[in-house]
Amino acid sequence: MNDSIRLCCPCHFGLESVLKYEINKIGGTDIKVSDGKISFTGDENILARANICLSTAERVLIELMEFKATTFEELFQGVKSIEFERYINSQDAFPVKGYSLNSALHSVPDCQSIIKKAVVERLKSKYGISWFDETGATVQIKFSILKDIVSIYLDTSGVGLHKRGYRKNSNTAPIKETLAAGIIDLARVRPDSIVCDPFCGSGTLLIEAGLKALKIAPGINRRFSAEKWNSINNKVWQEERKRAVDNVDRSAEFHGIGFDIDDSAVALTLDNAHKAGIKSRLKIEQADISKFRQPDDSIVICNPPYGERMLELREAENIYKQMGRVFGKGTGQSDYIISPHEEFEKFFGRNANKRRKLYNGMIKCQLYMYF
Repeated sequence: MNDSIRLCCPCHFGLESVLKYEINKIGGTDIKVSDGKISFTGDENILARANICLSTAERVLIELMEFKATTFEELFQGVKSIEFERYINSQDAFPVKGYSLNSALHSVPDCQSIIKKAVVERLKSKYGISWFDETGATVQIKFSILKDIVSIYLDTSGVGLHKRGYRKNSNTAPIKETLAAGIIDLARVRPDSIVCDPFCGSGTLLIEAGLKALKIAPGINRRFSAEKWNSINNKVWQEERKRAVDNVDRSAEFHGIGFDIDDSAVALTLDNAHKAGIKSRLKIEQADISKFRQPDDSIVICNPPYGERMLELREAENIYKQMGRVFGKGTGQSDYIISPHEEFEKFFGRNANKRRKLYNGMIKCQLYMYF
């Protein structure tokens, strides 16, 4: 198998610079940044390392080809020219899914079946068989058609990379682990940081901060779809897991402090932190925001509640006022607050030193940074 693989990682809008830094750090080369995704070059080890180590990527895709198609014939021929046999063997399952936006080929089911047919025709001629049982490993084919440009990928991750494995349970409005990790990076959490979250919920922000500080790879305890592929040597995954384990820094002095008004959130955070292997680094208590006192030289990172209905909105605004009264009153403190409220700064009582637009799911938010 040829060493060089072109890879692509989608990410939350607004986290491209953070992911680029991460990809650079794991050894990705020829990095190309576009909105909501980053493509780069690496070998099989980088493919495995990206899955295990990247904290802000949503998944790791193999980028097979990009071409223009305005007719089904062009789509068929373009797909048929791709060397799928490099990754898909004669027993493998190869389902197809994707989307089309602002393109002549707008029917997704039609595009799906044309792509499937083209792959079948290609593999028939390569393997000299006319029927595929598809009982082996799953090699998921993904496509996107954007303004008539077709991109074809293989998904090496399987379940999205935000599923680290520690958060089997969560409360009603958890922040996604990949977004939390991006905020942790922007807040410059270090091995000796004290990180506080006075609205800890299911503990995601504190846990991601702990993983970052102790250099625990986010995917260290989970499996990926490409581990079952015959085309990638299993030794690669073993090497990269060992590398990730060797990289853990248990000497880091990180300490996390969490509060939540809800008892069950406190229990949930402790349970999730235990699964993530950092429970001993956290101190979690049931408390109201008015009781919070920010320690000197600490970083507050939080996702405070916000109301969707009028009454809840008033309550949220009162919470922002209380936050303004208790945050950042000592020395060496910084605060990173994500909120979709357009007038957060007014209620908080101070303008942020810096703001960054981020999306929490489909909700447009700002990360308000005070330092």
